[in-house]
Amino acid sequence: MSKLIPQSPMKLRHYLFLLKGRSIFSLTLGIISAIGSISPVFAEPPRNPDNAETCDILVAGGGLAGAATAYEGLRAGRTVCLTEITDWVGGQISSQGTSALDERETQRSLLFYPRGYLELRQRIKEHYGRLNPGGCWVSSSCFMPYDGHKILFNILQDAARKGKGTLKWFPNTVIKELAITPAVAGNTVGGQQIKSAIAIQHKPAANTPPINTETLSQTIEDAYRYENSARFNKTIIRFIPKPPNQSNSKPRPADWYVVDATETGELIGLADVPYRLGIDPRSPVEPSSPSPTGDAYCTQGFTYTFAMQATKEPQQHQVPSFYQQYAPYYSYELQRLASFPLVFTYRQIRSMRPDEKRPSDPKQFPIYPGDISMQNWTWGNDYRPGNSQDNLIYTRDQLEADGQLQPGGWMGGLRTETLRKGEENAKGYFYWLVTGTTDSQLGEGVKKPNPNNRFLSGLDSPMGTVHGLSKYPYMREGRRIIGRPSFNQPQGFTVWEVDMSRTDFTADFYRQNLSEEEYRNLWLAVGGLNAPALAVGSQSVEDTKSRSRATIYPDSVGIGHYAIDFHPCMTNSPPEAPGNIEREGTRKAQGQAYPFQIPLRAMIPQKIDNMLVAGKSIAVSHTAAAAYRVHSFEWSAGAAAGVTAAFSLEKGIIPYELVDELPSREPNLEVLQLRLQQNANPIAFPGTSIFNSSWQNWK
Repeated sequence: MSKLIPQSPMKLRHYLFLLKGRSIFSLTLGIISAIGSISPVFAEPPRNPDNAETCDILVAGGGLAGAATAYEGLRAGRTVCLTEITDWVGGQISSQGTSALDERETQRSLLFYPRGYLELRQRIKEHYGRLNPGGCWVSSSCFMPYDGHKILFNILQDAARKGKGTLKWFPNTVIKELAITPAVAGNTVGGQQIKSAIAIQHKPAANTPPINTETLSQTIEDAYRYENSARFNKTIIRFIPKPPNQSNSKPRPADWYVVDATETGELIGLADVPYRLGIDPRSPVEPSSPSPTGDAYCTQGFTYTFAMQATKEPQQHQVPSFYQQYAPYYSYELQRLASFPLVFTYRQIRSMRPDEKRPSDPKQFPIYPGDISMQNWTWGNDYRPGNSQDNLIYTRDQLEADGQLQPGGWMGGLRTETLRKGEENAKGYFYWLVTGTTDSQLGEGVKKPNPNNRFLSGLDSPMGTVHGLSKYPYMREGRRIIGRPSFNQPQGFTVWEVDMSRTDFTADFYRQNLSEEEYRNLWLAVGGLNAPALAVGSQSVEDTKSRSRATIYPDSVGIGHYAIDFHPCMTNSPPEAPGNIEREGTRKAQGQAYPFQIPLRAMIPQKIDNMLVAGKSIAVSHTAAAAYRVHSFEWSAGAAAGVTAAFSLEKGIIPYELVDELPSREPNLEVLQLRLQQNANPIAFPGTSIFNSSWQNWK
């Protein structure tokens, strides 16, 4: 028995936690799980759950993908439980502070978006009397984060009324544990199901400050602990499927669906389904990768946004105690961007003179007292760790070493110290903007002080926090599932760089960094209608032309369009180290992408049959993820998850059965796709066809 006791302090703490208030039977299950015989195993919380909540669809994560999942589930008349670690719904447009809709001009000109996203844009316009109340130049719509939450929450309430669904909203709530049935013998890619989930909801303890007084790094570990604390009182909630209709005694293959719409792929990590993290190895399908072997620690940078307001008089700015640590990092980045008016108005979320005509050059844009800007800048408040000592999102090996894969051990899967440093980096960036005179990339004589600005903080501020930073960092990349084996991807389905990039693959880099066979396979992947001739040897690689469109998927359930946009990790640790540079080669794949599709196979994880993935954690590569991450894509993926979950419950099938016979015809898949389109959720861009070569206009 003594050999079962963990030796490391971290694992010992989790072991002792398991002992607390546990029966011999449940303790035995925990020990069996700890030695790896059964995985994963559900651990009973230290006290009985306070509440049991029933759902047709449990959605973890209240960002845009989670909200879209809920929206479509509610419109289908389902009971939807929606959990969110913050107290705002909307993610990017609210709690993460990036309330500037990232859109491509061609798609925007056609207003070719899912119905819920179009409703969001319309509600913003109605609320302010204009779509772009901030007058920003990066987007057609920049607005206050607190309004993003209010507008979107009203949309969800209206969706429940229209569809006669039921919304159960759980703010300040995290998923702590999942009860997962064992796999069917011999089934390596499916067969398990999530039967229930335990969550922890927190609220301020008596005589303590309100929620959003402290930063996330100060509260996140407390939020994942069962016990009440000096800061929080906790409610333990058990989520279970809604009981079946008594009039229908037919067994259901799944009683409910659980959707991971979290910002980092939390349930993916907690359920321990196969996933990738960071840079993928260079290959014929990911040919621009900067690493031959991959690097799980090098994910895209995350950003704590904040709001600043122009003032008539210069303000007194107190230097943060940590400023000198981060000052060597800050920069305007490029000479053409070296302008405070440009940076301020880039994501301006309130304009005192919204009807005033501006010059054509953002460097000449006027700034008036009362104007408010949201800051999200690569060489500013981006924090970009890329090493095992400081990476934000723990890899599976790190989770296991930290005890987070043990029953009751899940703590969110993030490195708290890196969150804290990201917060400091953001506050330091504001001080640099208003007082700084150095520039890490452009040298001396470029940066001038701009003291007529103040940092906005308080519960009534745009970010809704006493500290003034966003409630949660803007995440560009999280864990990304590996889909189930597919007819053309036996190792697991993934959307790769070659499936959507406009890169010129005739460049010398690819010939020099891929073997002859790999280079030929690259052109077989991008050759389109020219590929068969190359495959049979009647045409050379040199004579093969690349297709001028993205891959067309027979199981498409949504769309997106955005450039491949990297905020790369830094080379050395810590990221703010003087003279540090971006990881070499990480921007190689950066550039334009074709309008792309969201295949259903990218949303279905291995192992678990009643789980779907929405948002940034679908099965995409590191390069594809750099485009598959913006606002309208998140909504489209979430809408697909909501419709698919409701459809699967209605038809008595599991999502994998919709795609398991591809490329053969899948009649139920066709019905699902028709329903999506009838509900004004596009699954293909206009003119999509393997014979269409006019995609060059989609810039």
